[in-house]
Amino acid sequence: EQKHSINISGQGKVVAVPDVAKIQLGLQTEKPTVAAAQTENTKKMNTLIEKLKKDFKIDAKDIQTANYSIYPQYDWTKGRQIFRSYQVNQNVNIKIRNMDKISDIIQTAGDAGLNQVGGLVFEVDEPEKIKQEARELAIKNAKEKADALAKIADVKLGKVISFSEYSNDASLRSYDSYSMKAIGVGGGAEMAPVPAVEAGSTEIIVTANVEYEIY
Repeated sequence: EQKHSINISGQGKVVAVPDVAKIQLGLQTEKPTVAAAQTENTKKMNTLIEKLKKDFKIDAKDIQTANYSIYPQYDWTKGRQIFRSYQVNQNVNIKIRNMDKISDIIQTAGDAGLNQVGGLVFEVDEPEKIKQEARELAIKNAKEKADALAKIADVKLGKVISFSEYSNDASLRSYDSYSMKAIGVGGGAEMAPVPAVEAGSTEIIVTANVEYEIY
């Protein structure tokens, strides 16, 4: 016996406030020798990491080295390449769980001598919980639409035959990168106020496509 069915889509939307921030802090150091550049770079970076752990209670698992590189630097003089120095670059990714401390952490990084900051991203730490709320709303919305359509068509709804969903996965909210020197922080620059950082909110949307048997 051939079964008849209807396909209905429903949408669920949940507004979530990000509860975690991720940021990359970096230091670029130039010295005449590799050893001198490494020594200064390591001292400043270790000072920052110690402060992050002690003053901001950031766990070691939330601090990850993203890059460490050493390159010779040259100047061009009268068509000739002249050695100038060695440049050491080091970047660490920091996961910040206390959102109220973001600006303070950026300021602390500048105080420690770091001169690069970027990649600030806000996210919901457990997006699946928020997505589940949106999913339930989407299915409820689809059921309400199906009930209304069945009433108009003078048929009865049966069991769900199939189900699929699509979500926007909008758990991230990015913030523009900028140089610490541009805002007067780090590298011995005259200190300037660090801009306030607001996480804002983001929408997680789930669209559910449900096929119901009708009879």
